[in-house]
Amino acid sequence: MTEQDRTDAPATSTEDGGVAPAPADDAAARSGLSRRAALGTAGAVAGAAALTAGGFAAGRATASPLQQNAYDFFGAHQSGIVTPQQDRLHFAAFDITTDSRARVISLLRRWTEAAARLMTGSELGSGAAGGAYAAPPDDTGEALGLPASGLTITFGFGPGLFDERFGLASKRPAQLIDMPKFSGDTLDEQFVGGDLCIQACADDPQVAVHAIRNLSRLAFGDAAIRWAQLGFGRTSSTTRAQDTPRNFMGFKDGTANLRAEDTDLVDRWVWADAADGQAWMAGGSYLVARRIRILAEIWDRTSLQQQEQDVGRTKGSGAPLSGGSEFTEPDFTVTGRDGEPLIRPTSHVALAHPSANGGAMMLRRGYNFTDGADALGRLDAGLFFLAYVRDPATQFVPVQNALSSADVMTIEYLRTTGSALFAVPPGLPAGSVLGPDGAYIGQELFA
Repeated sequence: MTEQDRTDAPATSTEDGGVAPAPADDAAARSGLSRRAALGTAGAVAGAAALTAGGFAAGRATASPLQQNAYDFFGAHQSGIVTPQQDRLHFAAFDITTDSRARVISLLRRWTEAAARLMTGSELGSGAAGGAYAAPPDDTGEALGLPASGLTITFGFGPGLFDERFGLASKRPAQLIDMPKFSGDTLDEQFVGGDLCIQACADDPQVAVHAIRNLSRLAFGDAAIRWAQLGFGRTSSTTRAQDTPRNFMGFKDGTANLRAEDTDLVDRWVWADAADGQAWMAGGSYLVARRIRILAEIWDRTSLQQQEQDVGRTKGSGAPLSGGSEFTEPDFTVTGRDGEPLIRPTSHVALAHPSANGGAMMLRRGYNFTDGADALGRLDAGLFFLAYVRDPATQFVPVQNALSSADVMTIEYLRTTGSALFAVPPGLPAGSVLGPDGAYIGQELFA
């Protein structure tokens, strides 16, 4: 939950993704392809929309209802970053269980091919209703009959991929730091780290879960889930067409988030460049994942005045306490009758604002989560913070250090129980050929 500057630069690009796959003909349907497979396997293999320099792809699907809202897997950047943020998330971090470099490459090829297919609304292989009757089906089948639902699948590489097992140590980006433990962190090891990650976002939770479930099946013998998190109710907006959502504290969240329309800012603060040190990461980004529990029972008994002072914004409209409307820039010089700043220097807004952090900005894609209750009967719920940055050490770490040392909200009401960092490589160009010997996400790393 960080505060970032907002600009009003005019949009120069159109929405991310949205190219619907071509419908299959009757012969393909008769050959045993399921309804989802018939939505366009060819589209999953070839791709269609080219991305602009700011990472914003053209077009939205306007074909049949079952084909609508299918984002293109291919492009200069992976989907699921500047894509209009969906409402549901299934995130999984994996440990690699093989010491074979060739098997890791094979896994990435399988994942890439499967992701491209799943994002079109297709089943894997011959589907849940096809294949050899005496063998398990290729697809688990719970998404049979469901549309693509805006599914995006994003892959990332953790620090463990760059250890001595695979000969990649010299290619570890300097930006892929070992995430420090911040003041106030109460990390649970079951939510820390990972060699690989998959972020599946969709507008239907079953579609997102189906994606992770089937990709984890494909990893059997080579990687296993280390930890996972379900999320619902996005806590940020990645385009200006989206309303500002609310978090579990009841406040609007992500008012000042970077938006995909801010192409110059996205280029500066999100996308890695070859000049950053590792050419294979050019067009990629770095994903910070933090599982932040909200101590709801304490927060809910706090006065509205105290809540607004701790946040630095009004709870209803989201306007800064210095005045104006939601998108008015905070004015930290405005004082009240007592001569004190209306926005306290220790408020969340003041500490996280770019003006207090060398101008640093982030593109956030966080989600609310709830995992039931703990052993004491307290609500286990909060924010699953996800942010894409070009350099975690200069964009995320200083902000988090400031929040964890002075932010009243962070100290009294929030506990970070999970933390991880991943290098998210660039996407694959449209027209890439997939398969056992084909292109795959991260191929420049293994070249």
